[in-house]
Amino acid sequence: MAHFKRIALLANTQLPEIVDTLNRLSDFLETGGYTVLVESKTAELIEGKNFPIFDCDNLSQQLDLVIVVGGDGSMLGAARSMVDYDIPLLGVNRGRLGFLTDILPHEMEDKLHEVLAGNFITSDRFLLEVSVIRNGQVLSRGNALNDVVFHPGKSVRMMEFELYIDGQFVYSQWSDGLIVSTPTGSTAYALSGGGPIMHPNLDAIVLVPMNPHTLSSRPIVVGGDSNIEIRVGSLNELHPLVTCDGQNDLHTEPGDLLQIAKKPQQLQLIHPVGHNFYEICRTKLGWGSRLDSSNRNR
Repeated sequence: MAHFKRIALLANTQLPEIVDTLNRLSDFLETGGYTVLVESKTAELIEGKNFPIFDCDNLSQQLDLVIVVGGDGSMLGAARSMVDYDIPLLGVNRGRLGFLTDILPHEMEDKLHEVLAGNFITSDRFLLEVSVIRNGQVLSRGNALNDVVFHPGKSVRMMEFELYIDGQFVYSQWSDGLIVSTPTGSTAYALSGGGPIMHPNLDAIVLVPMNPHTLSSRPIVVGGDSNIEIRVGSLNELHPLVTCDGQNDLHTEPGDLLQIAKKPQQLQLIHPVGHNFYEICRTKLGWGSRLDSSNRNR
């Protein structure tokens, strides 16, 4: 029994090298008898075919799988759009790192044949929801698969804010901001800020201060069901930004309240059999490879 019959394609159309991969992918799926739908801008890159169009921000069609061709940024955007529809995502990597896009172009047909035949593993990932509240009213909301980052925007000046977790005061801080990251995002911006690497299966959130004006402020790991509040200092002269996954910005003012918590709906990622988080870390982060037997016996 086929697991996936209606498959949508979504690509980063800014990458010129995407065209060959996308055409190969569409040929493979069409030849296999699958119903293929394509995002509108992606459709412009597919030569000689007229697939039905779908809108990832207003999805009315029933889909079984979305294949994202691009890098991690493309997958992040797709994740935020698709999570409410409970549609699994599979990534073909044409980006730089590829923590979320597993399949390489040279192995695409072989790996897809296995996945579409039912030989795959799944990984459930949670997203974060952030709300900007002013005078008791919600002004804006955002979702993030990787991280919610509170920062001063283009300014190089520090900001003052207070941090609360589950209603309990944690600290006030002068810094360049705070990274609030999921386990999925722990290998992204949070890692650059000195945060720990967390296995994607963990139910946890990490808070990483950005250049705090103190030597004692360190990353904090809290439970995944924690409710996090950031109260923007009322004496700030800045109008800080809240950025979701490095892509969507929400604006704040002094005195605003930010509420961050786990989103109820989870995202399902599809991986080929043999997917290994630690192997990905070794490859992408340059960890040491296995010692040969002669070295291990010394």
